[in-house]
Amino acid sequence: MRIAVTGASGFVGGAVCRALVARGDRVLAYGRRAAVRPEHVGGARYRSWDLARGPLESAPAVDAVVHCAGSVTDWGPVKGFFAVNLDGTRHALASFPGARFVHVSTASVYDPYRPTVMACEHLAPVTRYLNGYGASKAAAERAVLKSGAESVILRPHAVYGPGDTTLLPRVEASVRGPWLLAVGSGRQRISLTSVGNLVQACVLACAPGPTGVFNVTDAEPVVLDDALALILAERGIQAERVYLPAGPALGLAAVAEGLHLLAGARRAPRLTRYALGHLAVERTLDITAARTRLGFRPEPTSFAGAYSW
Repeated sequence: MRIAVTGASGFVGGAVCRALVARGDRVLAYGRRAAVRPEHVGGARYRSWDLARGPLESAPAVDAVVHCAGSVTDWGPVKGFFAVNLDGTRHALASFPGARFVHVSTASVYDPYRPTVMACEHLAPVTRYLNGYGASKAAAERAVLKSGAESVILRPHAVYGPGDTTLLPRVEASVRGPWLLAVGSGRQRISLTSVGNLVQACVLACAPGPTGVFNVTDAEPVVLDDALALILAERGIQAERVYLPAGPALGLAAVAEGLHLLAGARRAPRLTRYALGHLAVERTLDITAARTRLGFRPEPTSFAGAYSW
């Protein structure tokens, strides 16, 4: 197959490129960076393209598109999120008309104000979000579904693995001396998604077949405290896990966000309601649809080798 991958210079997009090249597909890699190491995209042909600026000029014909491009932060101006996540998705759709469109979305489209308990796909998008990230990703999903393209939307939660620049670094940054500070009871269940499992779903979704929206996670949810213990052990960090009540922690995060906005700060505060909310209560997803309709066979959660990139 001839497959275009957007966001190829990033964590997930690069992993998708390597997997597709390894199975013999002809891969066209696109990313915002001017250049990437050839091995990052598995030797695929790479071309710089900022999707927020408009459709790709002289776009080639392809069989499928794996759209991994998007904002990877949860902090910033709302306008910026929509320019990248919504407008960028529209530009990707316009660039490859007629191609099967695999859209890598996020579990952040579920209601952030209440626990997500083995949620099925029909429960999102919703009408309320904590920030521009969730709102813009929900808008991008709606744009894909309204486009008329033959499409598959994948919703992972908390993607991790070799090359991760978000989840594992954020956990490590929460270590303060001999303690790792977290929120909630520590016994809340969490669905995580290894990059390997997400890549498997992307590859399956490229083939002609079922369309629709699919949750994509590791084989089973994990208990937060167990996951944090495994992450620390993999990194060789000795730290006691200390859990703060969710209510006060979220209140402090709201204050920190307000102060950052008043100061006009560009960098995210150490605490954000979005980041805390994803681990403070249960966040689990039902992956029955992906298993039965896409043939998804996820591996269990494992952090072995997660820092090897």
